[in-house]
Amino acid sequence: MTAVTIVVLTYNRATELLRTLERLCALPERAPVVVVDNGSSDGTAERVAAAFPAVRLVRLARNLGAAGRNAGVARATTPYVAFSDDDAWWMPGSLARAVDVLERHPRLAAVTAKVLVGSEGRLDPASHEMASSPLPSVGLPGPRLLGFLAGASVFRRSAFLEAGGYERRLFLGAEEKLLAYDLAALGWSIAYVGALTACHHPSPARDRTRRAAVLARNELWIAWLRRSLRAAVRETLRAPPSALARALLGLPWLLRERRPLPGEIEALCERVDASRLQQKQRRRALGCVQ
Repeated sequence: MTAVTIVVLTYNRATELLRTLERLCALPERAPVVVVDNGSSDGTAERVAAAFPAVRLVRLARNLGAAGRNAGVARATTPYVAFSDDDAWWMPGSLARAVDVLERHPRLAAVTAKVLVGSEGRLDPASHEMASSPLPSVGLPGPRLLGFLAGASVFRRSAFLEAGGYERRLFLGAEEKLLAYDLAALGWSIAYVGALTACHHPSPARDRTRRAAVLARNELWIAWLRRSLRAAVRETLRAPPSALARALLGLPWLLRERRPLPGEIEALCERVDASRLQQKQRRRALGCVQ
């Protein structure tokens, strides 16, 4: 029996999803596939059932955003779960390598793959950033992370469940960060493994304006939920007024659920923040030179 299940999250992208499923079902690992339909209205569920009867289909009554993945993990019966989106897929052999890495590192919660974007296969900037992680990685199969790419990661199912999966209130945008923080607080690690490869052909069906607004709000929420008071205030001071207004709507929930990270994990977060600030300043300087 295979050790990994692929969970694919989708919403109103039936044509793209069918293309992705063709690739996933042809992988040599022969991993079972679970499709979580986030309340689509374009006939996604019916088309999947007709074209891929072996795929397990979870039909949600409404769009839960990233938290829809929790339903897929709940249906999986394997020790590991690989996540994919309807516009992304895994390269042959990567899932088997991911399972091997996770088997050899029992306190590793997840591994994130290198992501190649578009038909030209350019490296995703997020992959470059993860490969350059400033965190100590002794004993890990790659750079240690305090985040991951939701559609290009393989998880130890028990760790995912222990941390509670994705927070429904966040919907979509920085949802990986909160889960990564909670895993770290529980003593789990996440690593970037460049030997694993996922492909991403970004769908044009995206509401970028709404996504950006939710992302800005979520960054504030996550800071107040888990970061030190100093870090949360810092994030608040640089947030746009519109994001602050949206974030305030969740104040009672934030106060109730606030659980600051352990000191050693907060120190790692500060290290990541400092590294990103340095990279931003470097890019700005190069822009000025040009």
